[in-house]
Amino acid sequence: MDQFFSLISPSISPSISPADLGIAFAIALLAGTVKGMVGFALPMILVSGLSLFMSPELALAGLILPTLVTNWMQALRQGAGAALGSIRRFRIFLLAGLVFLLLSAQMVRILPQHIMFLAIGVPVTLFVLLQLLGIALTLAKPTPRVEIFVGAFAGLIGGVSGVWGPPTVAYLTALGTEKSEQIRVQGVIYGLGACALLLAHIGSGVVRAETLPFSIVLVVPAVLGMWIGGRLPDRIDQRLFKQATLIVLLVAGLNLVRRGLML
Repeated sequence: MDQFFSLISPSISPSISPADLGIAFAIALLAGTVKGMVGFALPMILVSGLSLFMSPELALAGLILPTLVTNWMQALRQGAGAALGSIRRFRIFLLAGLVFLLLSAQMVRILPQHIMFLAIGVPVTLFVLLQLLGIALTLAKPTPRVEIFVGAFAGLIGGVSGVWGPPTVAYLTALGTEKSEQIRVQGVIYGLGACALLLAHIGSGVVRAETLPFSIVLVVPAVLGMWIGGRLPDRIDQRLFKQATLIVLLVAGLNLVRRGLML
């Protein structure tokens, strides 16, 4: 196994050692497994985990293709018709998110590293704390103004950090979206967001010849993990698994905030 990583690591990026690549594979496998079980958290786990031992910019580049592939797998699980219905229903949210994601993505190359750490760590930490404390907002009916605001906020942090799940999950939960529909809608929103993120960061220079291979190789463990996660819910307590995942994310998020404040 070490020989395998030694062979592929230089071709991916000279800055990634075989040991780091092995850890990245493990993180992508875990992220895919969690997503297969609960429908979200893949980019949060990837960017939080990878940022612990590589630059936030490289971590952001690495998560883009695994996020794109796994979200479209999730979005199309119930067929293209259902996915198109979700796009129509949340079109205002999606358009607002797209505009702000494209704008904020251009800031990545000029933001100081400590700001990047905070941009990743703060939303992850806040989201996890809300989940762990059982605090849920409720909305009787969405209005265009609310959709624009939440979509813009999700796009704003998504373009910088690659993580737009926290406001999206909070919004769908506030609407009382049924579980199977929520998982599909998350896939559609994240899938379209990942397409926009890829295009935005080709423009920003985050995705380039030196970083794209790293993102490509992480697709395999992420997809494998998603396949594993899809088969686990009947065998383990999903509530306890979700709680454990949130605690791990909380520790990672707090550590990123710490690093951002100390730089």
